[in-house]
Amino acid sequence: MDRIQKTCQATYISGFGNTVATEAVHGALPEGRNSPQKTPLGLYAEQISGSAFTAPRAENRRSWLYRLRPSADHPPFQPYDGGSLLHAAPFSSDRLTPNRLRWSPLGAPAPATDFLDGLITYGGCGDVGQFAGMAVHLYVANRSMEARAFFNADGELLVVPQSGGLRFATEFGCVEVSPGEIIVIPRGVRFRVDLLEAEARGYVCEVYGQPFRLPELGPIGSNGLANPRDFQIPCAAFEDTDAPYELIQKFQGRLYVTSLPRSPLDVVAWHGNLAPYKYDLSRFNTIGTVSFDHPDPSIFTVLTAPSETPGVAACDFVIFPPRWMVAEDTFRPPWFHRNVMSEFMGLIRGAYDAKAGGFEPGGASLHNAMSAHGPDLASYRRAVGVDLKPEKIDNTLAFMFESRWVIRPTAHALASPSLQADYDACWSGFERAQPHRS
Repeated sequence: MDRIQKTCQATYISGFGNTVATEAVHGALPEGRNSPQKTPLGLYAEQISGSAFTAPRAENRRSWLYRLRPSADHPPFQPYDGGSLLHAAPFSSDRLTPNRLRWSPLGAPAPATDFLDGLITYGGCGDVGQFAGMAVHLYVANRSMEARAFFNADGELLVVPQSGGLRFATEFGCVEVSPGEIIVIPRGVRFRVDLLEAEARGYVCEVYGQPFRLPELGPIGSNGLANPRDFQIPCAAFEDTDAPYELIQKFQGRLYVTSLPRSPLDVVAWHGNLAPYKYDLSRFNTIGTVSFDHPDPSIFTVLTAPSETPGVAACDFVIFPPRWMVAEDTFRPPWFHRNVMSEFMGLIRGAYDAKAGGFEPGGASLHNAMSAHGPDLASYRRAVGVDLKPEKIDNTLAFMFESRWVIRPTAHALASPSLQADYDACWSGFERAQPHRS
């Protein structure tokens, strides 16, 4: 084929988990077969599998890529010296604590820090080698990755920007996300992150096992929560460059690098149902009570990564978006509770309705299994004293990564100057109840 240089422009196809076909050059996709003897335009046919070949059809994830050169065309990988704060489970039990933890936002990044080198692991659970569990990372960056690409052999990545827009140039095409949107990158997919602003911060959830999917709706019915049509898959776009490029991978928690004389993002066309996708969280159709009592937070689940136990997730991605509160004779904020699941929370903007202060946009908290938590004293007093009428919770967006397993914090997270030593104090000062006895 003629040499073609393509710019990564963000155009999309709608639908969650759809099987799609897209080509950046007309005629690049073969018709009626995946791997003909001679592919159109002389491209190389290559499959990427996100599940075992024998997985049930409903669980099977794979795409066929048609590219300028095979992805296997690279020298051996060598250990990568950067990214020293990026880790994988299992994490040491020596650092495990039952205490509730909360962190202030990350400080300014070091000079010339890109998305990859700006990733910091805060904790995780399970075992990456057993394809079970998850990890939580935060990132802060002030430069684009430029001639560097990354892929994660350990798991799928869900990226939640908190400030600063990002452009993900991937093998499948280009995806742009801003705070209030998310992007999911399947295991093994190569990508580069370009900053759309001077600085970017956010959160990343990495799941080692089953990929994220939409939760079942059950009695809710056929509509509500995140609607499949609102998810967006990139149209094919590719880079044709003959210039030095670094390719870095995360494998069993460690980073490795190799050098290429070209861009690895050279897929001219593809078809299948394994691809990156984005979602605008403002399109989430929030379900809530119209009578009494505050419902369980599970009704705010956007995506879920199942475990081997039905109904108990390896990780749920839950949001707390703007919404109307109308329940009568009800304590409306999240109630005091202890949960068998472990909860890692972040705040994208505004304030969280169960905390009057201390939980800032860009910050985080961890409440592990059976850690007692709930509203702080100021939020409690307001909730029990307010005149109940329809009220719009607005200008806020919080989220939670919730796992069936205990999330073990990293040494860096526990030693970080952003760890708030006085977090427990937000639950002090509650007066003793005075029950009346006849």
